[in-house]
Amino acid sequence: MPTTTWIRAGALIGALILLPAPSHGAQPLPKARVADLIAKVENGVDEFRNYLEKRGDNARDAADSSASKKRGRTATPNQKAKAETKKDALDEAMGDLNRSTNRLRRKFDATDTWMETKSEVQSVIDDGRKINSVVVKGGYGKEVDRLWAALRTGMNDLARAYGVTPLGV
Repeated sequence: MPTTTWIRAGALIGALILLPAPSHGAQPLPKARVADLIAKVENGVDEFRNYLEKRGDNARDAADSSASKKRGRTATPNQKAKAETKKDALDEAMGDLNRSTNRLRRKFDATDTWMETKSEVQSVIDDGRKINSVVVKGGYGKEVDRLWAALRTGMNDLARAYGVTPLGV
């Protein structure tokens, strides 16, 4: 290789070394796309919460109906307490997820740089982990599993957009 080629190669390598590294604030997705991901999570939270409320109302009506008929098995006080504790854990976790999702929306809408809301997304995912563990342990039925799987997928898509560790499967 002639000397001038080595000089040019050295200059090129030197220029590449001096170029600034890509900033961590680079946004690979447009804000509108991230807004869609957030909306999908918000809708999933609402649908999941509404189903649980409706299911609770139906269970209460069925219990009232069966109590008036006085037939079939009745739950023991211990079984009732255990079911109530399980329901309360899921209700509390859903309340936390709903609050963190609402906080994310408020802060997201108020900022031009969506990546600034990464800590709110982390909170949403952390609250989702609580529900994930409750639903996995709970045996709530196929409809709860289906609704949670759809919501979890939306949350994982949002987490990936922000570079946050997703919930998993």
